[in-house]
Amino acid sequence: MGERLLSISNLHKIYFGGVHAVRGVSFDVMEGESVAIIGSSGSGKSTVLRCINRLIEPTKGEIKLRGEQINTPSSDINEVRSRIGMVFQSFELFAHLRVLENVSLGLRHVRKMSKDEAEQRSKDVLSRVDMIDKIEAYPGNLSGGQKQRVAIARALAMKPEVMLFDEPTSALDPELIGSVLETIRGLAEEGMTMVVVTHEINFARDVADRVIYLDKGEIAESGPSSIIEHPQTERMIKFLSSIND
Repeated sequence: MGERLLSISNLHKIYFGGVHAVRGVSFDVMEGESVAIIGSSGSGKSTVLRCINRLIEPTKGEIKLRGEQINTPSSDINEVRSRIGMVFQSFELFAHLRVLENVSLGLRHVRKMSKDEAEQRSKDVLSRVDMIDKIEAYPGNLSGGQKQRVAIARALAMKPEVMLFDEPTSALDPELIGSVLETIRGLAEEGMTMVVVTHEINFARDVADRVIYLDKGEIAESGPSSIIEHPQTERMIKFLSSIND
């Protein structure tokens, strides 16, 4: 592993109404590391990711990227999001734009690349996720798995330092999940730094370098992916049993 890339320290998020979704979460992500965050619905997994990407603001805590705090009022949110790519559950593609345009849009408007440069990089990443033959298609003509791979390509095109995946297969039919997981597995093998919120326990066990188990907004257990096979806490044993039932 390389140097510390991402550092989360004493993260809290309290929503309106007093819901304390994240309670003092702290962890580091090393360069080239794949970290899986698992836990029951409502455990704070997605909230942590959205705080990292500044989609929501934490109530308390520090988020640092390469030692620089990125959750301050003076931080440039657009720059943060260009350095930290995020792939959502629901794809978030523009229905009126073709695949190539969906991927190249951010490059032209955020990176200020020329149309030719943006399209060439977009084709490169679409080829990387095996979607080069769909560059002229509209999202409405793609399967869920294909849409998700386009979303991954769009994030990769910005050349982020770390990729965040928020339950990337939860909106997919079972027969489409494999292709998306295989794409993410390939990124891990290439050394992409990733934080993946997932309910796919086998994927977390087989691909992640480290697993973080959240329960009621707190880190209940953290360690190498082998902790899925040999959990140390009663809470995680109960959680894994509920999935296997």
